[in-house]
Amino acid sequence: MILSLLLRLTLWFLLTSDLSLLNIIIGILIAILLPRTDIEKESIEKWLKVLIKLLIVIPQAYIEALEIMIFPHLHEAITLERVKVNRSRNLIFLDIFLITFTPKTIVIKYCEEGWFQIHRILRRNTR
Repeated sequence: MILSLLLRLTLWFLLTSDLSLLNIIIGILIAILLPRTDIEKESIEKWLKVLIKLLIVIPQAYIEALEIMIFPHLHEAITLERVKVNRSRNLIFLDIFLITFTPKTIVIKYCEEGWFQIHRILRRNTR
């Protein structure tokens, strides 16, 4: 339960970018009121890997934003990326969040067969 609340608060603070007292109270209320699922079913190891990726993605997002401003990204590509095996709905949501958090990529569609359809912007045409 605590892991779920911490995860929800982390996502809330990433989305709002506001650590004021009022926003912390709102984030805690939202984290408590949202329906819960049992994340203890998933291994702690998988959750730790996702949280480490989250820490890596934050600076990556800033770097990509600077790259887009400095160098034009005139090309686009739509790619398919396989969802990791045995992922719960919570971990799939976090995977989508991590992919979409960076400015160069966005998940267009999640296919139930185990694929993400991802839109990417590129500096050069790779075709």
